[in-house]
Amino acid sequence: METTTFEVPTADGPMPVYRARPDGSPRGGVLVVQEAFGVNSHIEDVTRRFAAEGYLAMAPHFFHRSGGGTVAYGDFGAVMPHFKELSDERILADIDATLGAFSEDGVSLDRVGVVGFCFGGRVSFLAAVDRSLGAAVGFYGGGIVSGRSDVMPALVDRIGEMYTPWLGLFGDRDAHIPVDDVEKLKAALKDNAKVDAEVVRYPDADHGFHCDERESYHPDSAADGWKRTLEWLSNHLPA
Repeated sequence: METTTFEVPTADGPMPVYRARPDGSPRGGVLVVQEAFGVNSHIEDVTRRFAAEGYLAMAPHFFHRSGGGTVAYGDFGAVMPHFKELSDERILADIDATLGAFSEDGVSLDRVGVVGFCFGGRVSFLAAVDRSLGAAVGFYGGGIVSGRSDVMPALVDRIGEMYTPWLGLFGDRDAHIPVDDVEKLKAALKDNAKVDAEVVRYPDADHGFHCDERESYHPDSAADGWKRTLEWLSNHLPA
């Protein structure tokens, strides 16, 4: 496996991207979307895990407009200045810039999946309704049913526009995402999605259950979520 950080051009300047390249020809690509805390050691580790499964994996630094870097878990005061420089339009621009890097590496967009965590969970849903890709997976993505701000509105009403098969993984103990919202999302996907879509709930899991660097890490839920993610990618990305 080869790892590096390189830059891709955007309208707002160069954006760093952490890349993990598997040994041999990649079976597809995975665009890893960071939590609210930046491309930290955990996100880099997850990116390498996908490469170990044979995928060319890239994690773009969405905080490039606000100075870059990472924020300690739980320090939401330090997160907000970064979020002020983001919008759905800018997020999609950064996704497109990263997708361009996959194309340059010979991985067509139908063979790319987007997998996001926390902030990235919502981004995976945004990508699914705005871009035609191979697959998308969101871990504990808030703001899909109840918007987080004017610049990051709710997305549930756009399910009918969804191009990309999407899997959502949520913890019932997540105070940031009410179970009622998860159930509304599940029902809306069942009624309106024209592509494959699924929601999975973990009764004993909290927000951040997949991250083994957080106190909320829940090994059983994390293992099942990872297994389902790999199966979703395998089932939806062409060989």
